[in-house]
Amino acid sequence: MTEAHAVTHPPQPASLIVMEPTGHRVRIELEPLPFRIGRHAENHLVIRDSRASRNHARILAEHGHYILEDEGSRHGTFVNGRRITRHKLETADRIEFGFPDSYQITFAYDGAEITRLMEQLSGAESGSATAGSSPGVSGVGASLGKLRAVLEVARTLQSAFSMQDVLVSVVDAALAITGTERGFLLLRANDELEIRVARARNGVPLAQSDLRVPRRVIRRALEQRRDLLSMNFDSDRATTEHSVADLELRSVICVPLVRIKAGMEEVTSTMSTADHTVGVLYMDSRSVQADLAGGNRELLQTLAIEASTVLENARLLVEERAKQKIEEELNVARTIQQNLLPRSLPDSGWFRACGSSVASHQVGGDYFDVIRVDEESWAVIVADVSGKGVSSALLASLLQGAMITVSRAAKRLETRVQRLNRYMIERTQGEKYATVLCGVIEMNGAIEYINAGHCSPILLSADGRFEYLDTTAMPVGLMEDTEFLAEKKLLRPGDKLVIYSDGVTEAANPAGEFFGKKRLREVVTAHAAAGCAALHDAILESVTAFIASAAQADDITLLVVEYNSEVTG
Repeated sequence: MTEAHAVTHPPQPASLIVMEPTGHRVRIELEPLPFRIGRHAENHLVIRDSRASRNHARILAEHGHYILEDEGSRHGTFVNGRRITRHKLETADRIEFGFPDSYQITFAYDGAEITRLMEQLSGAESGSATAGSSPGVSGVGASLGKLRAVLEVARTLQSAFSMQDVLVSVVDAALAITGTERGFLLLRANDELEIRVARARNGVPLAQSDLRVPRRVIRRALEQRRDLLSMNFDSDRATTEHSVADLELRSVICVPLVRIKAGMEEVTSTMSTADHTVGVLYMDSRSVQADLAGGNRELLQTLAIEASTVLENARLLVEERAKQKIEEELNVARTIQQNLLPRSLPDSGWFRACGSSVASHQVGGDYFDVIRVDEESWAVIVADVSGKGVSSALLASLLQGAMITVSRAAKRLETRVQRLNRYMIERTQGEKYATVLCGVIEMNGAIEYINAGHCSPILLSADGRFEYLDTTAMPVGLMEDTEFLAEKKLLRPGDKLVIYSDGVTEAANPAGEFFGKKRLREVVTAHAAAGCAALHDAILESVTAFIASAAQADDITLLVVEYNSEVTG
């Protein structure tokens, strides 16, 4: 019966404002119901605190209200400092989980917190007209009371709503403070002022055409002011459009909005008016005379600082959310790119391989592959696309797809790379290129390879002797008429081929020193008798120890292949 009633009469929408131990604050819609809270990953709100219970509490709907229930947690659930088993939630209830340094949650019906705070504005405003009060004292005191409410509105909106909600709140609060009838918030867009909010004092939206004063007049006053936080809107000087008097405006207030960095309020007045102006808060009245005497001017300047700070924080929040979205998309791209690498490499038989590729950014421009051509031959390839970022990663993926296709279409290496060169030029018009090392290894030990501008691989014997496979052609994708001539070698049992990108030799330590070819050669020769997997791991371990915690500028790709004719299968 209770469940049916709850479904028929659901409570109004509500949210939880979650303050994490790190100080990060986020607003979470209270859905679905029951809404479960706890340490277990399947909860709707996961409390990442080992002291919280796996299923700590839940919120459900009953008779149009939200009910918080503790689910037998070890350390308890608290509301407003009191431990509860079951509690009907009200706006601004503070929920905790038994530890002051853990998560703190505030419950709020959507919109209720703003209504309460704006009522504070109205109450502070009516208090300024108390009988017997001194205009010079109680007026300023009431204004400061209103300012405190405005700051609370601003800080609440800063973390809870969109930038447009912030702008609307700023205008409503400014109208309540000044007693003016209409408010417009204009932001700079290149050299123009765009109206972002137009509101009457009663909260009714206005049309942009209701701003009768031409925007160029406001812009001129904004640009010609001497003080960053105040401007003179001359009501007596006639303009070519209209004078303010002609528009029958009794009061006009213009408050500049400036770009403010956190912690920089005290030096705001010394900033350049031209470079740091982001917009203007314009208010006017036809029947009420605004009072800017005494402390009211200082109050408006303080409001300008706070409004500007909120605008800047909202802008940064929008940028941060966009950045997070890009990061999420890049993480997906990174996963896809990693999945394109070989999932398994041959670790037995006459041909064995071990390889890896670590991107310096979310996605990389390197790739490697090992492809079985037929029963008696394997193809290997390591490529490094010029540049960094998404464009290089996309091209590396296209390159990999092209190599897989041609590897099965033709066994002749020179033809294969020539097709790859033409493929690159057709798609990049020479703006991107790739260094490529590719080769085909036969069961009889014959290797045919092309080194198109790539780092010289090391051909290593089991007894420690080595030689480099030097460049045989220009990088792929630079010139259409490039010749790609293959070189041939004969491998002996136990020989290994170490193929790497320049991210290995150019790996830098915190002092800026490169790992270099000498260190690579020393590691390779020291582990010459090891198998390909052990040699691969030894090289990576040496590089990792060398770079320590230093960030790397290039992808680190390494492929080690081993030939052993004495083992078949």
